[in-house]
Amino acid sequence: MKHKILAGVLALSAIAAAPATLVETTLAQTAPGSAAPGYAAPDYAAIVAAPDRSEADRKLDTNRAPAQWLAFIGAKPGMKILDIFAVYGWKAELLARAVAPGGQVYAQNSDAAFARVKDRLEARLKTPAAANIVPLVRVFEDPAPPDMHDFDRVTFFYAYHDITNLGVDRARMHKALYEALKPGGELVVGDYSAKPGAGTSVAQTLHRSDETLIAPEIEAAGFKLIDRGDFLRVPGDSRDVHSHGGAAPVDIFLLKFRKPG
Repeated sequence: MKHKILAGVLALSAIAAAPATLVETTLAQTAPGSAAPGYAAPDYAAIVAAPDRSEADRKLDTNRAPAQWLAFIGAKPGMKILDIFAVYGWKAELLARAVAPGGQVYAQNSDAAFARVKDRLEARLKTPAAANIVPLVRVFEDPAPPDMHDFDRVTFFYAYHDITNLGVDRARMHKALYEALKPGGELVVGDYSAKPGAGTSVAQTLHRSDETLIAPEIEAAGFKLIDRGDFLRVPGDSRDVHSHGGAAPVDIFLLKFRKPG
C-alpha cells in the first residue's frame, strides 16, 4: 500500500513539473471537440510564422495583423468555429491551426462563391494544415448544418459589404448566426470601413461597410457588443475610395459580439 501511495505522489509531482505544453496537451485530450477549461492560448505569432504556410497566404497577411487578429477572436485549441464567406480559406486555415488539436473550422461559402474558389479551396484542403477544416456550401441565411448549435465562435471578415450587394436577408442571417452559437459564444465581424452614416450606399461602389449600421443590426438579433478592435485602424484613410483601389492601407473595424448565456 505504501508503495502505491508513493507511486501516486511521484506521478502527481511529475505532472506538476511537466512543461506547460505537455500539461495543456493532456487537458485538450480530456475534452475533445471543446476548448478545455484553462487551456492557454496558442502562440499566435508562431502560427503565422509557420514555415509550411504558402507565399500567397503570407502576402494576404499584409495590413491584416493576423497574430493580433487571432488573439482578438480568441481562437484556442479544441474550439469549433464557423467562418462565414471563407472563400479560398486564408482565414479558415489560420483559425484551423489555432484550434488544433481537437478543434474544427467550418468554412462556409455560398454556391456562387464556392464556384469561383473551388480549385483553390480544394487544393488547400489537401494540405496537412487544413485537416481540421470542413467545407460548407450553404446560403448565408442558413450557413450552419441544422444539427449544429454549439459553435464557440462565428467569424465574418472582409466581406460584410458583399452581403448587402447580394441582397442577403441580413436579419435572417444574424438570427441564424445567433442560433448556431452556444450560449456565451461570440460573433466577430470585421470589414473595410465606410464613413459613419454612409449606411449601405457605398457597399457596392466602394466595397466598404458602415459599422454604425452593422452594430445595431447585429444587436437586434440578441447579441451584445462587448469589444472593438482598433489595431487595423488607419486614421489617414479618407474612406471615400474603393477598398481595393490602391496600395495605401485601408481602415478596418473589428467588432466582437456575445450571445448571452
